[in-house]
Amino acid sequence: MPQPFDQSAYQVRFEWGVAGLQRLAPADVVVVVDVLRFSSTVTDAVATGRTVALTDAERWSRNGAAVVAAAAAGGEPTVLLGSLRNASAVARTVLELQNRRQQRTSVAVIAAGELTDAGDLRFAVEDQLGAGTIIAALSDLGADHTSPDAAAVCESARGLRRAMRHLLTASGSGKEIAEGVSATGRIEAAGLVPTETAAAAEVDATDVVPVLKDGVFVAFE
Repeated sequence: MPQPFDQSAYQVRFEWGVAGLQRLAPADVVVVVDVLRFSSTVTDAVATGRTVALTDAERWSRNGAAVVAAAAAGGEPTVLLGSLRNASAVARTVLELQNRRQQRTSVAVIAAGELTDAGDLRFAVEDQLGAGTIIAALSDLGADHTSPDAAAVCESARGLRRAMRHLLTASGSGKEIAEGVSATGRIEAAGLVPTETAAAAEVDATDVVPVLKDGVFVAFE
């Protein structure tokens, strides 16, 4: 039976982290949003023709990679990586998947958030803005049957679109990166060039959407 917090009545759903993903009803598509820096860095790497193994990503992103792994383990959803940089492309990909399936397709947009040293999930404004921008792009394409949770982050992102760069650089995560207290070294050790905060704030900078296939991120085709 439907549960009060599973958002199963809605096509477009929103939640936070692994626990939030598990609260939701199973979805046909899961979009994982970890703007600084997991989603943005992998998207930019895939845009150059590279593939990125999830096992490599796990070394430098505890939260984003954990959500991806949980989504992949929960049945057979299509798992995409979303960010501000590819928000509209993600929305188009979801609609393309729906066209291929020839039936209504549910989508769970999951903001990864930040894991503290104590293991608690911390709100990350950059992930809310990334998720909201993707949901807004879905709505613009007609996928507007959104849960209240999804609608709230959608409208916050619409209202703040012109301030993305300031909000990301002024956020706790942005300051952490600026101070060098981040996963930059681990990302570089994996052979990837980390996406800078200012670039991560650019909306629709690329049409590339990473999709997980057999444990590896490749460009959706």
